Amino acid sequence: MATARPVVSVYQFDAPSEKKDTVPMPQVLASPLRPDLVRYIHTNMAKNKRQAMSVKAEAGHETCATSWRTGRAVARIPRVSGGGTHRAGQGAYGNMARGGHMFSATRTWRRWHRRVNVTQKRHAVATALAASTLPPLVMARGHRIGQVAELPLVVSDGIESMTKTKQAIDVLKKLGCEEELKKIVDSKKIRAGRGKMRNRRYTMRKGPLVVYLEDNGIVRAMRNIPGVETACVTRLNLLKLAPGGNFGRFIIWTQGAFKKLTDIYGTSKSGAPLKKNYHLPRAQMENADLDRIINSTEVQSSLKPKLEAPKKFQVKVNPLKSKRVMAELNPFAAEKGSTDKAAVQKRKAERVTASKEHNKKHKKGDETFYKTLMKAFAAKAVESEKKEEEEEKEEE
Repeated sequence: MATARPVVSVYQFDAPSEKKDTVPMPQVLASPLRPDLVRYIHTNMAKNKRQAMSVKAEAGHETCATSWRTGRAVARIPRVSGGGTHRAGQGAYGNMARGGHMFSATRTWRRWHRRVNVTQKRHAVATALAASTLPPLVMARGHRIGQVAELPLVVSDGIESMTKTKQAIDVLKKLGCEEELKKIVDSKKIRAGRGKMRNRRYTMRKGPLVVYLEDNGIVRAMRNIPGVETACVTRLNLLKLAPGGNFGRFIIWTQGAFKKLTDIYGTSKSGAPLKKNYHLPRAQMENADLDRIINSTEVQSSLKPKLEAPKKFQVKVNPLKSKRVMAELNPFAAEKGSTDKAAVQKRKAERVTASKEHNKKHKKGDETFYKTLMKAFAAKAVESEKKEEEEEKEEE
């Protein structure tokens, strides 16, 4: 990691190709990374600059309306009084009515601000500073640092005395920030939504953050460069170090500001001289290579031996019900079964044929009991018809 280096190079601000000096790496820049803490603190801190806002207290009640009560087969919502217009008799006041108040109208006495724990805030700042020294995290945030000599980028204190924006732009380009500045200018776009009507018409990406110790004109020189911000090392703000709650901002340090970090945060043993009752956060693990720790001889020698898997017994299957198991036990069972099946089919065919012959011989259709019985009734019916015909002839 970049934070493991003992010293950092200091570049001459007006001639960045020259290394003026080296300074020791402050221990705060080796703090453990806590993206969850940075996001949580940033979310709460960002709420502390909100202004109270709500709908008008009388909204939706600016008309005269009373309920018609029961008995008229209409809803009991208040209705506009009077007559002669379409508005008369329409529902009012309720959140379901046109022109009525909103449901659970917002109030100005909402809890807008959040109290942020000071120690957590300091831990978040330390984490954001450490992330700014790691090129992968800085590049992941979208910064163009391909031409930058090294991170953290420290320049001589002469940059603090600049007062002209043109000179500041030249220095930034020489430091390798030309691609970064171009990206910022190209990213300027009109904001989506209502904000474009509320004095925040444009959006733009964040650029480098210049951290200084003494303002001898550097703030005035940098303030008009798009995307570039300045901050005093004694008043570092997480909202600038991790915009949007994402750490890894590209930071340019002056030599005095970089040395001041050790005076402010100290070391993990000495504590922070300028921050009362504060110590730098410690990593949960000194060695983050978990696989190497688990597979080490010291750990493996203390572990119980690996347990053997219990024996697995095959579930017994009845071969008389399973053809697969029967075929494994008796390969000729399938052949024998096919022979038996053919014999069964043959016997069935013979049985059906014998049954048909028996029915044809012994169960003739005209000699069945039912048909014999019905023939007797048919003879009686014929006789009764003949009698009726004879009686009709005699009458004639």
